[in-house]
Amino acid sequence: MSARAKIRKQSGAQFQQATLLAAEAANAALPPNLLVRLSEPARQAVLALGRRRDYAAGDLLFRQGDHHDGVFLIDEGLVRSCYLSEDGRELTLGYWTAGHYVGAPQMFGGGRHAWTSAAETATRCLWLPGPQLRTLALEWPELALALIDALVHKSQCYCALLQLLATQSMRTRLARLLTMLAAREVGSCTQLSHGQMASMIGSTRQWVSQTLARFAEEGLIVKEPDGGIRVSQPQRLAQLR
Repeated sequence: MSARAKIRKQSGAQFQQATLLAAEAANAALPPNLLVRLSEPARQAVLALGRRRDYAAGDLLFRQGDHHDGVFLIDEGLVRSCYLSEDGRELTLGYWTAGHYVGAPQMFGGGRHAWTSAAETATRCLWLPGPQLRTLALEWPELALALIDALVHKSQCYCALLQLLATQSMRTRLARLLTMLAAREVGSCTQLSHGQMASMIGSTRQWVSQTLARFAEEGLIVKEPDGGIRVSQPQRLAQLR
């Protein structure tokens, strides 16, 4: 994408790749594709175990605090994971697309879900029941290794998010998010409202709107008539601290 990349805002538009706040967002967006890593016999065993589930936009896959009984492999669509604090503040952990999964860290069930995951668009998942998945992993070592790799990927994503939240200012986090979105290819820019951006960087919608206005005054971005954002100075934006 050119330096004058445009970040659009269109409600309901489907993300073409996973989106989360991370220092190396491109790597984090790459799906672990658990099933693709398996031999055909192992893959068929997993498919036989799983149950296809369809969700409309807004449907919950699971809620924070619910009993954990398995993981969800995303076949198609978009799933948002978020954490709700005791005082009602919401933090978006990530938007996940096909090839990713939700339900970590308990790959084999047990305990309670640490956050909420819900379908942002029409979504199809393969649900894998935890106890049976554990049994299958004992039978297929390649599945066990693939599950470990998938868990490592998710852990790296959340570690990167935690590091940025703990060490970077909100202004820097917003700049990083805009830079990431602008760097994506035409047609695969994420559709984020001010409220969605705020939830991803741990801020408020009002603060995001005010800061975007300041970025525009500084010549870093240009607000388009249709509500989109064009990043006119990507290098300067990326260097903000």
